[in-house]
Amino acid sequence: MNLEQTFRAAIESRDPQKLCDAIPYAKFLGLRLDLDDDGLICRLPQSDEIIGNPTLPAIHGGIIGALLEATALVHLIWEGEGAIMPKTINMSIDFLRSAGAKDTLARGTITRQGRRVANVRVEAWQDQRDKPVAAAHGHFLIG
Repeated sequence: MNLEQTFRAAIESRDPQKLCDAIPYAKFLGLRLDLDDDGLICRLPQSDEIIGNPTLPAIHGGIIGALLEATALVHLIWEGEGAIMPKTINMSIDFLRSAGAKDTLARGTITRQGRRVANVRVEAWQDQRDKPVAAAHGHFLIG
């Protein structure tokens, strides 16, 4: 089964975790995908390996950036029903507060989708969704 078939099978079975399992870096990070009433939600489980500042402790900013980008990519794949294999053009990340040593959640929203490029906004939070730890806006090649 090729990657596109794997993505389509995940979407048809309504099992978004199969998307992360098919993407090696997402699998390496241990990302978990779930569906709720608002759509896809991506979870980065807490682990000692992702701590960048052990004094606080706080999750490394590169890991937060990877979570935001992966969330945007899987959101585009899910919304495109597996037919789209997006490629990152650029991402702008705002680190809003320290991400403590706990699970971090993220959700993406497509703000504009054309024939060739899609814009996606992603927010990541820990305890309260209305207090994000980071936000990103990315442009992705989709066609």
